Amino acid sequence: MKKSDFYYDLPQELIAQTPLEDRSSSRLLVLDKESGAIEHKTFKNIVDYLDAGDCLVINETRVLPARLIGEREDTGTRVEILLLKRLTEENCWECIVYPGKKARVGKRIVFGGGLLKAEVIDIIDEGNRIVRFEFDGIFEEILDQLGQMPLPPYITEKLEDKDRYQTVYAKNSGSAAAPTAGLHFTPELLKQIEEKGVYIAKLTLHVGLGTFRPVKADDILDHKMHSEYYCIEPEQADIINNARKKGGKIIAVGTTSTRTLESVAEEDGSIPAKSGWTDIFIYPGYKFKAIDRLITNFHLPESTLIMLVSALAGRENVLNAYQNAVEKKYRFFSFGDAMFIK
Repeated sequence: MKKSDFYYDLPQELIAQTPLEDRSSSRLLVLDKESGAIEHKTFKNIVDYLDAGDCLVINETRVLPARLIGEREDTGTRVEILLLKRLTEENCWECIVYPGKKARVGKRIVFGGGLLKAEVIDIIDEGNRIVRFEFDGIFEEILDQLGQMPLPPYITEKLEDKDRYQTVYAKNSGSAAAPTAGLHFTPELLKQIEEKGVYIAKLTLHVGLGTFRPVKADDILDHKMHSEYYCIEPEQADIINNARKKGGKIIAVGTTSTRTLESVAEEDGSIPAKSGWTDIFIYPGYKFKAIDRLITNFHLPESTLIMLVSALAGRENVLNAYQNAVEKKYRFFSFGDAMFIK
């Protein structure tokens, strides 16, 4: 299967640069995965496609303001650090450091006039380093003060409100990117869904920047997936399993919830309480065990995410729906409109 099998042509002006004022007023393309039939709605209409007894599965991860601008302690030269992964060693992170060539072991970086300091302690590759941070207080609070949101490279406009790149239910800090399908939900919409009798189950998958890593191999089977940390608590696993036992549909909010559920699911579709790391790669031919339906955004051409969506709804159905969305001038990617695969 070729990377080019998942290409579509997207006009630059359809890439959403800013979020809508009302999260739930985005458009919603509804795709029937069996027939390929398409409907055009607004996101608020998602309630109409959920039935009492169904289970909506959301990702509670919270995006870290993981982009730090500082200066070298010895020369005052500007340095940018992007936090990728918290390591087990205290206060150590895997980071992208730019410029990377001069970020040698022992080099020290200062942020916020000394509020936060860092030292490069190991080199992974050209740009990636292991960095140890020094600070007084709570690291996350210092990040909130000094850090910027690590927006995807296709978003070039400044984000005025950091919270707009968080879901309203974001709780567990650790992501380098938002689980963007969840950005459409408001507290009012979630309440309406619960009042209809739909269960809401929560899990955590910390989204890595590998999400944006392009597929370079022509044969997609040669692509190496990034690894991401997930956690499903016992109580939340019970909610999902009970809904399934009673005949309810399992609706994943986003590819992150999908990857987590499919990583842990038993052959019968049951979900154990579990935590760990997943590098699951879902592409056409994959047999889904855990999810029945999916709420998702529109993804980049030739990305692993459009491959996942194609595995669920069929490549031709998905590419046809994307073409339809382009013709109807939907907004694409992180701050864009949504798709519901039923």
